[in-house]
Amino acid sequence: MQTSQKTTTISVAQGDGIGSEIMQAVLDIFAAARVPLEYEHIEMGKSIFDAGFSTGMTAQAKASIERNGILFKGPMETPKGSGVKSINVTARKTWSTYANKRVFRTLNGVDTVFSRANIPINLTIVRENIEDTYGGIEHMLTHDVALCRRFITRPGSLQLMRYAFEMAKRKGSKRVTCAHKANIMKITDGLFLECFREVAKDYPELRADDVIVDDLAMKLVSRPDLFDVVILPNLQGDIISDLCAGLVGGLGFAPSANIGDHISIFEAVHGTAPDIAGKGIANPTALLLSGCMMLRHLHLGESAVLIENALFASLEAGAHTADFGAPGTPALTTQAFAEVIKTHLGSKPKIVPPASFEPANDTISLPKVPARNRMMSTEAPASEIMGADFFIESTDQASLIADTLAEVCGNRYKISTISNRGTQVWPEGSVFTELINQYRVRFEKIDSGTIHQADIVALIKETSEFFKICSVELLMAYAGKKAYSMAQGQ
Repeated sequence: MQTSQKTTTISVAQGDGIGSEIMQAVLDIFAAARVPLEYEHIEMGKSIFDAGFSTGMTAQAKASIERNGILFKGPMETPKGSGVKSINVTARKTWSTYANKRVFRTLNGVDTVFSRANIPINLTIVRENIEDTYGGIEHMLTHDVALCRRFITRPGSLQLMRYAFEMAKRKGSKRVTCAHKANIMKITDGLFLECFREVAKDYPELRADDVIVDDLAMKLVSRPDLFDVVILPNLQGDIISDLCAGLVGGLGFAPSANIGDHISIFEAVHGTAPDIAGKGIANPTALLLSGCMMLRHLHLGESAVLIENALFASLEAGAHTADFGAPGTPALTTQAFAEVIKTHLGSKPKIVPPASFEPANDTISLPKVPARNRMMSTEAPASEIMGADFFIESTDQASLIADTLAEVCGNRYKISTISNRGTQVWPEGSVFTELINQYRVRFEKIDSGTIHQADIVALIKETSEFFKICSVELLMAYAGKKAYSMAQGQ
């Protein structure tokens, strides 16, 4: 059992649907294992949305989490069609839990293609958790054109990479892989990959390589045992982590941690399963394993090992809920499954290697409330405005747009390209390229003179006399290097 020590208080939100059932089962196991935790139960999720809280949490819940620094939560539902943001994404972003760590491993008693082939899986996905398209910054630019902005930042990427390499080093990994789509998104995913390579230099003992994300998906479904730690941007990481859950039996066996410098969130990432809510048959394994990740984070590794080994021994004994297990064997209720695990506390599995941990040398402290929002930035190189991309609404042909805007160029700018949905249609293109009612017109300066923002504002004013301008992006160069992409076919 866990040795006597100071009790830690955490915030607990049971969640929606099956959340209350699986959370109760997990807390009962914690109590049986004498885990030194105390709980502040807070209100979050669908019922709070329904009560008129647009964030899905009460002010008291927010204060509890920021005071304790840990949120342990069950699955939560965001009402559909109401325009509110996902409570899960809001929580991760509000408290800057920048690293989503999800562990996928073969569990004895959980039948999969790979367990039948005797191919063991022990894979950790580290997904960037704040940026990418998950900012949810979207606009209708015309009645036919929707835009979602994708942000990849250098400070955010470096923060994630540093966490991932340190975690890999602690767990004794040998390989760290960065997955990306930098062959297409050369600036955004290119920056993500650049940060990976920069941080990798500080960890020469780890094999660091990269893979295009679609190639990764193919390799994971054929040889997942070849990978150890994989780092991905937010959206790609979301998709690939669910794919990995399928490799080990489903989301019911996939624990998740959202790690921040001040606040961290541990949760089951499966759904609320309203079709079985209240029936007492839900599988608590994912939430239990997430809880064990939380215990390790809180330096309660002895408790985590005790509980994990009890779970593994229970699975080896054939215990299972209705969603898995050997055909023809009786399925246990949620609470009965928890009772079996409790009876195995102190036991170790005989087939799979038992869980282990290294005692932590440092101590856990409550989060310090910052005096102000932290600004993350790196040293800025010399910069220069090279021109601007104007996104305009028009159903004209590109040649007519170029002729119309020629007079606003004067002797300072040239229109270097006009593209539609990213493909160049002027000065060269193909008549087979189908168009929508928004073009990107690229104005670039002609001479070596300096362009200021005020000059672009003046250009906007002149262009707006001819076309509706949906959006404008400055064309920047940093340290003499152009920091904008070319059009397809340019």
